Formats: sequence, C-alpha cells, structure tokens
Amino acid sequence: MRLCVLGTGYVGLVAGACFSDSGNHVVCVDIDKEKVKRLTAGEVPIFEPGLDELVVRNVKAKRLEFTTDALSSIGNAQIIFVAVGTPSGKDGALDLSYVFEAVKTVKETAKNDLLVVIKSTVPVGTAAKVREILVGSRFHIEVVSNPEFLKEGTAVNDFLKPERVVIGCQTANARRMMADLYAPYVRSGNPVYFMDNASAEMAKYAANAFLAMKISFINELANLSEKVGADIQEVRKALVSDSRIGNKFLYAGCGYGGSCFPKDVQGLIHVGQQFGMPLEMFRAVHETNEKQKTIIFEKIKKHFRGQLTDKTVAIWGLSFKPMTDDMREAPSVSLVNALLSSQCRVRAYDPVASHEASKVFENRIKLCANAYEAVQGADVLAILTEWNEFRSPDFELLKANLKASAIFDGRNLFNPESVAASGLDYYCIGRPDPRIETL
Repeated sequence: MRLCVLGTGYVGLVAGACFSDSGNHVVCVDIDKEKVKRLTAGEVPIFEPGLDELVVRNVKAKRLEFTTDALSSIGNAQIIFVAVGTPSGKDGALDLSYVFEAVKTVKETAKNDLLVVIKSTVPVGTAAKVREILVGSRFHIEVVSNPEFLKEGTAVNDFLKPERVVIGCQTANARRMMADLYAPYVRSGNPVYFMDNASAEMAKYAANAFLAMKISFINELANLSEKVGADIQEVRKALVSDSRIGNKFLYAGCGYGGSCFPKDVQGLIHVGQQFGMPLEMFRAVHETNEKQKTIIFEKIKKHFRGQLTDKTVAIWGLSFKPMTDDMREAPSVSLVNALLSSQCRVRAYDPVASHEASKVFENRIKLCANAYEAVQGADVLAILTEWNEFRSPDFELLKANLKASAIFDGRNLFNPESVAASGLDYYCIGRPDPRIETL
C-alpha cells in the first residue's frame, strides 16, 4: 500500500519504518528540514533499539522516504496516518491543534478517496471532531482511530509482533483496508479488535491508566511497608502469585515517567471533568506518583539531617526507564531540581540519555562518561534507572569513593545484606529501615 505518515516523532517514525519493512511504500512528512535531512541519511534522532537498522534498510530499498512536502505525499497515498504531537497542558487537556491542522491539510490536498488514521494519542471524541473538519471534501475520506501500544525500548518488536491491534472505524471498506495492512503483523494469531472510534480512543487511555494505577498501588504499599517493618519484595511474591493480579508493573520504585502514563492519566482526568465526573481514583494515581518522585530526595535529606548545602550527589540513570533516552517526566528531573535548589552539586551518568540531559539541565550538573566517574568525589549515590550495567557494581570501589558511604536505590536493585557487608548504608523502597521504629 501507499502510506503517508504526518509527523516523525516517536510514534510516526516507528510506524513508518515498520510499515515500510513489510513492503509498503511509506512517505514520512515533517516540517523540520534538518530532521528530514538527517533521517534520509539514516541518522535516527531518538534511541530505540533496532529502529536505526530499519530506517537505513528501508531508505536504501526506496520503500521509506522522508520529506517536508506534505502536498504531493498526501496526494499519492491511500492511507494517511496522523502522528503529530498532542502536548499536554497543566490541567491535563491536550492541545489538538496539530492534529486538526494536519487533517485540514489532508482535506485540502487529497486527490482520491482515502483513510485518515489517527495514530496520535487523543481524547475520546477526537474522531468525531475530525469528521466534522472533513465535511465538504471533494473525496470520501474515512476516519479511523488506531492507537499505539508501544513500549519505549521494545517499540520495534511491539509493532512487528503486537499483543493486539485496536482499530476504530465505521465502514466495511476501512475495516478491510486496515485488516490487510496489519495482516503481516498478526500472522501468529494475536487479535485485531475492530470497534467504534470512541471505544478505540478510550482503549488507549484505559490501558495506560490501569498500568499506572498498578505502579502507584505498589509504591503506596511499599511506603507503608517501610513504616510497619514489612518487606515489599516479600509482599510482592505473595501478591503476584494470584493469577487474577499478575506480576507485571508491580515493582516498587521512585515513580513512573515517560510520555504516556503521566500524560494519559491526566488526559483521562480532564475528560472526566468535561463530563462532570471527578475520577477520584485516577487523581489519586497521579498524585501518588508525583509524591513518589520526591521520595529519594527526602531520604537523602533525612540522611544528612537536612544539611544538604555543598553536598555532592552522584546519580546513575537519567532516562525514565532503561533502553530509552526519553527523560520526559522522569524521576531524575524531580530529584536533580530538588538537589540543585538545596545547593547540592550533581554528578550524573546515563548510558544513552546524556545528550537529552544536557538539554534539560544545560550546564547545571556534571555529566560523566561512565558510572564510576560519576561517584568520584561524591558524598552519596542515587540510582534512578535500572540499566543492566548498574546491577552488579563494585561495592568496595563505591565505599572508597563515597564520602558519606550511602546508596539510595530507587529501583531496589541490590540485596541489602550484600550492600551492608561492604560497609555502605543502603536506602531502598519498601524495605524496613532499622533506623526507623516500627508500629
């Protein structure tokens, strides 16, 4: 098929590259000339395992193109994917202006009947508004909702071998075309769910809000476990053995981040407000997570009895999760800002996110070339991302370098007894602290 993808952000780029790898001819459109030039040369601007190989292979095969020319790209396509940004405001409302502008461009430049597929994350009711924009078009343009369920770090595999595909549409023609398009990816039998547009839009929010709820649930329970002397790791074992609960997204830590969970939970809350429903449970999920992002700072502050001025904190891990350079809503941002506001110095290392960190923090922190450079001259170490290279550190070397001999582990990577045997104080999440009296 001939596809056009409007927007080469995370979603658009992954979708365009993966669709082209199955033999479709895909043109990805972006207004950023420099970005288009880099992509054409095989330079992928985001870190996503396997994506650069896909882009290079399909550009070379002439199945994948990048351009700033939306007019000719739309005119030659059978299916248009709208994958532009939908930035979120402080109240959770999404700015849909880029989506609507893209749809208007499609309406004005279409040269034949086609499908407009909304791939961007949008609130329920967006497809209906898109249909209103398309009224009066010279051609029959059908509106399809096709939310993505990609996980950063495994997005290519998630796209090529999806657990499920959700498609919201109204006609047999749209259903047939979308079924044909996704057929190569579901040959093993994973389901394609066809439904109305509103249900498809809601499915995206439902999935991410539920996963976010599981994380906030285990973190709230972990904080209580610390107070009462329970070990959340042991509690988790009993919890996840129940087949009704499952074992995923139930790891205690310093909070979730990224572009999806925070945005989608707040987006769902905003939709509820529009319909007179406060959605208190999702408000609690969001508020619990925001509080959890401060927990490592509070532990560091307590360790130093509130005297943080001129202390140096080493940080391992800046991205919100491993296998990505994404720092949007990352716990590291909250911690670094709190430390800097308390007159601390910060030395940090991340395997892939240093370039993003330089944009976020500019020259306010020292970005190091490796993990052990970060701890040189530091008072304590905080671990915020569970990169594999952090899982088996040299504790004796850390003891020799950390002046205050303490590790603050936001991901519960280590056995507390092993750390203690090295003479280091170890603060983690949801495990009893002998310095705190139990109830």
